Amino acid sequence: MYEQYVTDVVHEPTQTEGEGFDLTVAEVYEVVDPGRVDFGGGELEPAGTAPHDSAKRDPDDDYEWWHLGEGQYLLEYNESLTGDAAVTVQPRTELLERGVSHPTLRVDELPSVPLSVGGAGIKIKENARVSTIVDAEE
Repeated sequence: MYEQYVTDVVHEPTQTEGEGFDLTVAEVYEVVDPGRVDFGGGELEPAGTAPHDSAKRDPDDDYEWWHLGEGQYLLEYNESLTGDAAVTVQPRTELLERGVSHPTLRVDELPSVPLSVGGAGIKIKENARVSTIVDAEE
């Protein structure tokens, strides 16, 4: 149902096996310089970001892992939206159960999403399913 609104899908059978449509992580960023927000928007400036280091667990691995300590990060998805609908995106239970979360959002394009990591941190593999589209409205 939701696949009609999503492009750049990594592996549709896996991403559609539960309720909703799962989104996968492409990149994790750290905020390294402050952005600006003002009343009228004339002085709006994005925050400075830098990719968080990732590494392979084994030299023969195809994919890398991000080792994230407690803190705030920005998450970028592999997927994009077609713009034909507004969708609701929420964190997957697998994140929540590991002390990691992001806000539930209603969007018509996928922005970078603030990721909150608590406690001992988390290890996230490249292309891991981290969020789910749970509703769409044209």
